[in-house]
Amino acid sequence: MTDQDDAQSQPAAATAEQQVQLRIEKVYLKDASFESPRAPEVFTRQWQPNLSVDINTRATALADDRHEVVLSVTVRANVEDDGLGFLVEVQQGGIFHIKNADPAQLSQILGIACPNTLFPYARESLDSLVVKGGFPPIQLAQVNFEALFVQALQQQQEQQQKEQDAQGANSTPTTH
Repeated sequence: MTDQDDAQSQPAAATAEQQVQLRIEKVYLKDASFESPRAPEVFTRQWQPNLSVDINTRATALADDRHEVVLSVTVRANVEDDGLGFLVEVQQGGIFHIKNADPAQLSQILGIACPNTLFPYARESLDSLVVKGGFPPIQLAQVNFEALFVQALQQQQEQQQKEQDAQGANSTPTTH
C-alpha cells in the first residue's frame, strides 16, 4: 500500500467512527395486562365492538450511550349495550445503543426509529392476549411514527410560543 492510499483510508475511517450508530441491545415485554369485566356475558351477544387505540412512547437515558424506549399500546373494546368488552395494555421495551447522534438526531431516533422497531412486538403481544381472552384477533395497522413525531414537535412548539406570548403580554417594557 502506498502512503497516498493510507492517507485516503484514514479520513474514511474517521468518518465511519463519527457516523450515527444505532444498535438494538434488547427487546422485552415490560408490562402487559388484560381485563374482560363483562365475561362471560359478553360472549353471549353479537360481537361488534368499537375499538379505541392509544399509543405513547417514552425514552430514558441509561449509561454508556444506551437508552430505554418504552412503547405503550392500549386497546379498549367497547360494546354499546354492555360497556367495556375488554381492555388490553402492553408496554414493549427496548434498550438501544445510540452513538454519535446530535440532540436533534437523537430525538428523532428515539421518537421514530425505536418505536418502529418495537411496534411489531407490541402488536403481536396485544393480539395474543386478546385471543387468549376468548376474543377474535385484532390486527393493528402499521403506525406512522414519523408523522406522530412531527405532530408532537409542532404541538410542543405551539405551546412554547403561547407561553412566550403570555410572558410578553405580562411584562412591561423598560425604557431608558
